[in-house]
Amino acid sequence: MTVGAGISVSDGKLTVLGSSVLTDVHPNIEVTHAAGDALASGAFLGVRSDQIGSRRVFPVGKLEGLRFMCVFRFKMWWMTQRMGNCGQDIPFETQFLIVEARDGSHFDNRGEYGSSDQPALYTVFLPILEGDFRAVLQGNERNELEICLESGDPAVTGFEGSHLVFVAAGSDPFEVITNAVKTVEKHLQTFSHRERKKMPDMLNWFGWCTWDAFYTDVTAEGVKQGLESFEKGGVPPRFVIIDDGWQSVGMDPTSKDSKADNTANFANRLTHIKENHKFQKDGQEGSRVDDPALGLRHIVTEIKEKHALKYAYVWHAITGYWGGVRPGVDGMEHYESKMAYPVSSPGVESNEPCDALKSITTNGLGLVNPEKVFSFYNELHSYLASAGIDGVKVDVQNILETLGAGHGGRVKLARKYHQALEASISRNFPDNGIISCMSHNTDGLYSTKRAAVIRASDDFWPRDPASHTIHIASVAYNTIFLGEFMQPDWDMFHSLHPMAEYHGAARAIGGCAIYVSDKPGQHDFNLLRKLVLPDGSILRAKLPGRPTRDCLFTDPARDGKSLLKIWNMNDFSGVVGVFNCQGAGWCKIGKKNLIHDEQPGTTTGVIRASDVDYLPKVAGIDWTGNVILYSHLGGEVVYVPRNTSLPVTLKSREYEVFTVAPVKELSSGALFAPIGLIKMFNSGGAIKGLEYETLSGLVHLKIRGCGVFGAYSSVRPQRVLIDSQESEFRYEEPSGLLTFTLRVPEEELYQWNVAIDL
Repeated sequence: MTVGAGISVSDGKLTVLGSSVLTDVHPNIEVTHAAGDALASGAFLGVRSDQIGSRRVFPVGKLEGLRFMCVFRFKMWWMTQRMGNCGQDIPFETQFLIVEARDGSHFDNRGEYGSSDQPALYTVFLPILEGDFRAVLQGNERNELEICLESGDPAVTGFEGSHLVFVAAGSDPFEVITNAVKTVEKHLQTFSHRERKKMPDMLNWFGWCTWDAFYTDVTAEGVKQGLESFEKGGVPPRFVIIDDGWQSVGMDPTSKDSKADNTANFANRLTHIKENHKFQKDGQEGSRVDDPALGLRHIVTEIKEKHALKYAYVWHAITGYWGGVRPGVDGMEHYESKMAYPVSSPGVESNEPCDALKSITTNGLGLVNPEKVFSFYNELHSYLASAGIDGVKVDVQNILETLGAGHGGRVKLARKYHQALEASISRNFPDNGIISCMSHNTDGLYSTKRAAVIRASDDFWPRDPASHTIHIASVAYNTIFLGEFMQPDWDMFHSLHPMAEYHGAARAIGGCAIYVSDKPGQHDFNLLRKLVLPDGSILRAKLPGRPTRDCLFTDPARDGKSLLKIWNMNDFSGVVGVFNCQGAGWCKIGKKNLIHDEQPGTTTGVIRASDVDYLPKVAGIDWTGNVILYSHLGGEVVYVPRNTSLPVTLKSREYEVFTVAPVKELSSGALFAPIGLIKMFNSGGAIKGLEYETLSGLVHLKIRGCGVFGAYSSVRPQRVLIDSQESEFRYEEPSGLLTFTLRVPEEELYQWNVAIDL
């Protein structure tokens, strides 16, 4: 028998805190206790093997009859979720797996915080990096969980095999996951948990990305037109991302053109680190200006001064451009770029094919010498910083895993590139200005110590009707894993679009940056005002938005009966978004997003206080468990006593957002709960201070923003003071809804001092 912190292998069973999770465990499977003060009840799984090779697959044991949720790479760049109850349901390239080792369905019925004689038991499997190898999980037709181990270099064949998968368990799924990742952080010492990273300030402001507005046809003039268009509508972006289309690129004479509709030409390579003629003052195609003041700096300076823009980011691929850096090109010889041809792993090959990967594989990629890549990044980023650029969106990151041959393997190559990239970011962009994109592989996740923002799913596809519900569900479930490493970014969207409100509501509870990719003149300002305050700031929730506990193992895209609930926290309340995502999903047979139900029906679920997992942390020690639920669309205030729930019914592609506010009982018996700016999606994000004088019946609030502020009060207040001035207010006797209006403040990020005398 081998044992490690609540995990044991004995009599052919993997037992976790008393519950059997895997059976028929192979005799070469070992358990190693996590060294030091492990934060999780957990241990490492490994294999004893005499095999060598750059790719090996080891069966572990059978998984049968237990619900699980995993996130796996359905294509080279991105993950999505899969639910099942046996090993053969686990896809190739699974990078995170959570198993319900003991039934938690009682939670659906009772809905209490930690109130069960035998609480649910959640077991997390994290395949990690060991030496020059990367482990992932997959299932086989015998229902066995397998470990697939790859180096990505035919010459790298020897491995130790003792620390391949970290297994952790406990009764709180979110704590188990967080503590498991933190234990792996201590073990590997190659990455940092999200909580230890500096978040760039751009997350707190509204932004605009040029991609869907212009694609690679973006110009300096187009950027100016876009910003002016928003400003005219009174919703000013405070950051801009100039996406693909600003760089100096070109095809080799022998390359095969690869440009689909609304995409880049993947055959292009970088030919200069400076901008192309479209971003030079009076630039002419085929010519280059040497004066930096006439380059990118001229447009960045102008838009920052004219539009009070705080941050400007630009796009580049981790290898410079899709096709890399052209070898031997004038001015970039010292990067020692050489042609390389991607070789993707069998697991990736078995999932969705990709036009970009196909083109890069055909035309090759000019790969900068890993020993020179810091010089490349530093020269690129220092030039951008000198032009007023504050950060970069670094795309196509997973391509590195295909280029490990001759470089010691995929893990070693990725780590060299990420270390160089982060060193350059640290030197040139002091606000930690980087967004990681197309980067859903563990080679990168377990090798990044500074990057704090990561695109959380495949793109927003404005013209693909199957993609919208899939997008929301994928981001939510991917965030369960990705949110431990970085703040997930839900991507841009169009404010003027049939699904715009659906996307906007999801981003409001995601804790993410909020930015759109509208074409100039094509905006829904009424929608944007639910997300953005007049000063350009947003009411950002505090955490990565994740599915509620009772949604972890249901399939809100395919099962025809489940709603998706996503929870998050504000300073003094919670927020839950509820979405009907039924009808479309990634098809494992067709290997693409498909609508499988053209007319999914109405779906009903419930919402309750315990959906907000961390609500007790902000509710205070004397909280009784009672809450107010305020529905954004319905405009209803509902008092929900402890351990009770409220039914929610949504038609296909409908949503609702609920503010979940703990109720405070004062000495007089009066009950009070502040809701927030009720016209905003995340209304509770406006409350920045809350104090009760229980004896006198005074409630003191600090509130950011403007518009109609709402609160629940069981009694009509005596008066409301705003910055010491008595204010008019409305009180609705039946519902207890108290409202008053805050004007637009003169100062940016101003906080009103409000006193309510009950």
